[in-house]
Amino acid sequence: MAKILPDGTRKRAMLFSGFLSHYLIRDRYGRPGKGNDKGNVERLVGYARRNFMVPIAQFPTWEAFNTWLEEQCRKRQRDKLRGENETIGERLLRDLAAMRSLPASPFDACDQACAIVTAQALVRYKTNDYSVPVAYGHHVWVRGYVDKLVIGCRGEIFARHPRCWEREDFIFDPIHYLPLIEQKINSLDQAAPLQGWDLPDEFATLRRLMEGRMAKHGRREYVQVLRLLESFELADLHAAVKQALQLGAIGFDAVKHLILCRVERRPPRLDLSIYPYQPRATVETTSAKAYMRLLSTHREEAA
Repeated sequence: MAKILPDGTRKRAMLFSGFLSHYLIRDRYGRPGKGNDKGNVERLVGYARRNFMVPIAQFPTWEAFNTWLEEQCRKRQRDKLRGENETIGERLLRDLAAMRSLPASPFDACDQACAIVTAQALVRYKTNDYSVPVAYGHHVWVRGYVDKLVIGCRGEIFARHPRCWEREDFIFDPIHYLPLIEQKINSLDQAAPLQGWDLPDEFATLRRLMEGRMAKHGRREYVQVLRLLESFELADLHAAVKQALQLGAIGFDAVKHLILCRVERRPPRLDLSIYPYQPRATVETTSAKAYMRLLSTHREEAA
């Protein structure tokens, strides 16, 4: 509720009004601080807390927690309450048959706000700053969910972050800043958004080889390799980097070719002759005289 007027009338919050309109239901309210007005609801909440959340369970994600809660509720449906001949699940099916079908799409339960992208490619939401790609420097919309934050403009979504419940914090996605770092390559080691970016060890090896062989241009090619994360998953890029290191094909073009072949499920066709640091294999013409030694050894053994 946004406000309770002196005469007891409730002024709904905009998000709650949207929820009622989406599912076409009417609202009923209990008195403030009077849990007995909705005793059945309070009793069900108490049961769920005692049986599903004591002791306090630990889960890595909200999805895992919700999946576990759903499993517990489905187990509960197999129980029979005292005085009833049917299980909770059987009674639920009869109730569902009498209810109106749910809408085709669920209600988007989130807090919506407008924001402006700062010169540092950050968007302020509540008390925290979230990064966006450097190409978007204008007004955006923000949708705040309990576990994530979605940022976009018009009908396009261009940034997603886990929701931060701390205060005055910065939430960076390093990929958002790679185009700018590619232009200002000397900032690669000092850029705050890249600090703490946990990449596999092969990426550091690739960078060391690129910089050792191509100096500053190698550093720029390394950033171009990282920018492949704008289009591909980290697991695919990691596999392509490892394959490039094994082949000795140290370069952005080679990594890009290998990751495309991996995604498209076709064999790579790299021309290794264009990589000057690839060890050369020299095959000399064999002379027939070299086999005369074998004949002389065979005669000595026969004698």
